Amino acid sequence: MRRRTTLPAAVAVLALATGCGAADMTKQASPFANAGGTKSVTLSVQSWVGAQSNVAVAQYILEHKLGYRVDTVQVDEVPAWDALSQGRVDALLEDWGHPDQEKRYVADKKTITPGGDLGVTGHIGWFVPTYLAKEHPDITDWRNLDKYASLFRTAESGGKGQLMDGSPSYVTNDKALVKNLKLDYQVVFAGSEAAQITQMKQFAKEKKPFLTYWYSPQWLFEKVPMTEVKLPPYKEGCDADPAKVACSYPHTPLQKYLNTDFAKTGGKAAAFLKRFRWTTEDQNEVSLMIADRKMDPQDAAKKWVDGHPDVWKKWLS
Repeated sequence: MRRRTTLPAAVAVLALATGCGAADMTKQASPFANAGGTKSVTLSVQSWVGAQSNVAVAQYILEHKLGYRVDTVQVDEVPAWDALSQGRVDALLEDWGHPDQEKRYVADKKTITPGGDLGVTGHIGWFVPTYLAKEHPDITDWRNLDKYASLFRTAESGGKGQLMDGSPSYVTNDKALVKNLKLDYQVVFAGSEAAQITQMKQFAKEKKPFLTYWYSPQWLFEKVPMTEVKLPPYKEGCDADPAKVACSYPHTPLQKYLNTDFAKTGGKAAAFLKRFRWTTEDQNEVSLMIADRKMDPQDAAKKWVDGHPDVWKKWLS
């Protein structure tokens, strides 16, 4: 994993496409920061393709419609808040909920300002391929998972069923859930979203069973249909203590955040990013082009922008 490395846009895109580790930008300024007379914006890119799609479209419009120079840097979820607070990046376009950071930086320090809803609702859950759910309909109830644990055993799961996760840096309660629900499973990290997708596509190609941590919105559902396993219902506060979580993940309206100084002085760029709001379908359309069709993110962004002027022109006024 690379650390403290400034990634220009093209390299950041390559890192995301190949599942490379995220750079730690908390101690490093953008190469465009404080450049005299330069209209520049630095956007944080999270390490999943949906977040990359947000940034690709925002970057394209900022550069081609508003005349800004845009830098993109890849930062893990929690360090992204530190970088945003310090002004190392100007905006974070997809946050899945970090209440501790919100309290520290938004409520207390006031160095970060909410940028509004992204327009997309995120949900994390456990999923099995739909072909498996059709074969064993009761497998979609967590109380029956142990009955099928042997189907999910792998060399990495130590004789237990494998629950496949992506990157250890992602928001996950899975180890606590396995322990607290007393399930005969082992959480195994694929290492990145890209590695996890590769494994799921291979399993699906061979029609093999798998149980995986996954999330929506996500373009892969169109290629590999999956059915969610019902965990104990989510109730407000049931995940307050990470060690005691025994409930499902919430449905989370995804949020944008801006550095407070940038929110006040960022002019048209800040106003545009506050108004940036699209649908799950919009995001998945771009994500599919980037991840499945292997298009350059800026080419995918251009294609989407060319086809949806009725959506993005509202963000400029």
